[in-house]
Amino acid sequence: MATQPPPAPPLPKPRRGEIWFIRLATDPKKDPRPVVVVSLDGRNQHPRAPTVTIVPISTTPTEYPSHVPLSIGETGLPENSEAQGENVTVVLKKSLIPPNYALRTLSEATLRKIARAVIAGMGISPNDILK
Repeated sequence: MATQPPPAPPLPKPRRGEIWFIRLATDPKKDPRPVVVVSLDGRNQHPRAPTVTIVPISTTPTEYPSHVPLSIGETGLPENSEAQGENVTVVLKKSLIPPNYALRTLSEATLRKIARAVIAGMGISPNDILK
């Protein structure tokens, strides 16, 4: 009798604003980097949705218009950082690595700043999309 392969482990169920880690193929550093989940929880929590939308977080300050400064107190990361709006991307949930220490969930106000940074990263003023 043929044996069935073991069932796939359940996909992570991140929430919007949570910080996770991931190894990005486009990242020159091959270590996992922090990212913030920005997609809607309806998608993030859905068992058949294999992907989420994330924005990478960097600890190298640049002050680009498409970056949002994040303090240690806001994130729980060991140093001040920036969300890189121009690098918004979709990743597989199964590639998310949970943090091994307590991190904070970013506020709705910070997520709105990150959304504006994503738009700025596309070369569009946030005011232009309201016209």
